[in-house]
Amino acid sequence: MKTLYSTSAVATGGREGSARSKDGALDVTLTTPKELGGGSGAGTNPEQLFAAGYAACFLSAAKLIAGQRKVTLPDEAAITATVGIGPNDKGEGYGLAVALTADFPGIERDEAQAIVDAAHAVCPYSNATRGNIDVTLSLA
Repeated sequence: MKTLYSTSAVATGGREGSARSKDGALDVTLTTPKELGGGSGAGTNPEQLFAAGYAACFLSAAKLIAGQRKVTLPDEAAITATVGIGPNDKGEGYGLAVALTADFPGIERDEAQAIVDAAHAVCPYSNATRGNIDVTLSLA
């Protein structure tokens, strides 16, 4: 793969710590969700960060595909990524699951579905997760 962009972030303290990108644009406090035994600390968690990244990347892929199909997605177009974490079905450790919901107001459902399906084929997050975690696609 020819790398077009590279960045890095450093996390300290695990789920009760912090994470910061090398340029400082991302600088967050991490807290464990109550559902995983955490308190009520003000902070984010790896699943929220993954959801935000996947949603943004997938919407960019959808815009690319829409443009190729001569369709303009409205400014209100949105992708909701719901990330779940739980015990791994293999009996060891934990796994993730993602549900992506596309909301493309004003775009016919068949066209929206075609865009979502094609975006899933080109999105870097989809390609990274394919075959590793369950990802479901739906329209709002």
